[in-house]
Amino acid sequence: MAAGGRVTIAPPGGTHQSLPSVSEQLRDAAGRHCPAHLDAREVREPKDWPGAWWAHFPALSGYASALPAVTYRLDRGHRDRDRARARVRRECQVRRHLDPALPATSWRFVAELPDGELIGELRAHERSDELLLGFPLPGRCHLVLDGVLVAPAYRLLGIGRRLVAALTAEMARCDMPSAHAVADEAGVGLLRRCGFRIESRGAAVMRFELPVSGEPRLRW
Repeated sequence: MAAGGRVTIAPPGGTHQSLPSVSEQLRDAAGRHCPAHLDAREVREPKDWPGAWWAHFPALSGYASALPAVTYRLDRGHRDRDRARARVRRECQVRRHLDPALPATSWRFVAELPDGELIGELRAHERSDELLLGFPLPGRCHLVLDGVLVAPAYRLLGIGRRLVAALTAEMARCDMPSAHAVADEAGVGLLRRCGFRIESRGAAVMRFELPVSGEPRLRW
């Protein structure tokens, strides 16, 4: 890319063509070009602007403040991270991973980069409706979502939603009627955006640990 923010394209056997980049087409509120060495982007809602500190607090959604037409980061480290995240969003591929070491009732989906780096994973397993309902239902089962994980550096890029979308597409292909999950606050938001609905709010977070030798045991 040239310093002026234009992309140069050289067709086979032809002359070079210079096309304006997306950043060059943006203007600020006064109609001026943005600095050519920065990655300008349009501000459409508060979360698009780093200065909108209230954007991530729903209780302050009515906070009144004028938004700029475009924004960009001055910090070089932030720009490099933004460019790396944009590359990951563009190049990430999601697929179902069939592992012969796992039983056929295990479902695993992975999000990875072209070089094979794993950046996200979804795991689920089939559960028989016969065990759940207590009477014979030959061949009837549903999925239980074990978890959706995305590497911390690549969260908020839509990778989790792509993993869940791959799961639901595979459910439709395999005629799997439903999937169930237990999620925390962040997970609830993700799954609701992907079409899950809340069935019960009475779930409890519990853990079992083997007792340490000599530790007194509870009598109730």
